[in-house]
Amino acid sequence: MEEKNAAELEENELTPEVIVENLKDVRGKIERACARSGRDPQAVILCAVSKTKPLRDIEAAMKAGQHLFGENYVQEIREKYEQLGEAAEWHMIGHLQRNKVKYIIDKVSLIHSVDSLALASQIEKEAAKHDKIMDILLEVNIAGEESKWGFTAQETIPAAQKISEMPHVRVRGLMTSAPITDDPETNRVHFRNLKKLFDQLGAAGIKNVSADILSMGMTGDYEVAVEEGATMCRIGTGIFGARNYHK
Repeated sequence: MEEKNAAELEENELTPEVIVENLKDVRGKIERACARSGRDPQAVILCAVSKTKPLRDIEAAMKAGQHLFGENYVQEIREKYEQLGEAAEWHMIGHLQRNKVKYIIDKVSLIHSVDSLALASQIEKEAAKHDKIMDILLEVNIAGEESKWGFTAQETIPAAQKISEMPHVRVRGLMTSAPITDDPETNRVHFRNLKKLFDQLGAAGIKNVSADILSMGMTGDYEVAVEEGATMCRIGTGIFGARNYHK
């Protein structure tokens, strides 16, 4: 793959050096957010969101020690997996259609965006074909936004109970996408509410269900999410720069 110098980079593309610096900056902010809230920085995992970004950007991040990447689109996961395979760890973080599960079931280690019992059932079916247990998170629409997918807070634990009966699916925790905002403090209440629900899930003692991954916080609000208990943050723009969806 040919390298591009700074003058040749297309709109919104960053040099490898800038990506590395951005990674350091994000990790530093996570560490400081942990310090403010009395948490161990090792308890927070960074998922670098590489959707729409080229392979060279992922490779630059990998050289800086980042090996977990989140993708929103099934086709992108397939293409990037074909190039990098298991050199990287892949998470599916975007809305997943049931008919697309079969294309990623053997390529990702975690599906963040399980938003219905029907999708969980399809994951069970495809995971059984591969004789594997698929780790998932339940997506919770904690802010009650009409435009967002996910279980309501009230639906979440009953859904986990039903999914626990599926032998090839393992609930590992919860995920949310908080409202887009210019002031991250406005999302603190949503992160706090999801943490309470996450703790309730863990205390419920449901067989085959654990609460060890709380995926919340993106570029605009991840420091607040960490302060409120996130164990995984999904950062894209803060690492790879803005996306050009018109390419």
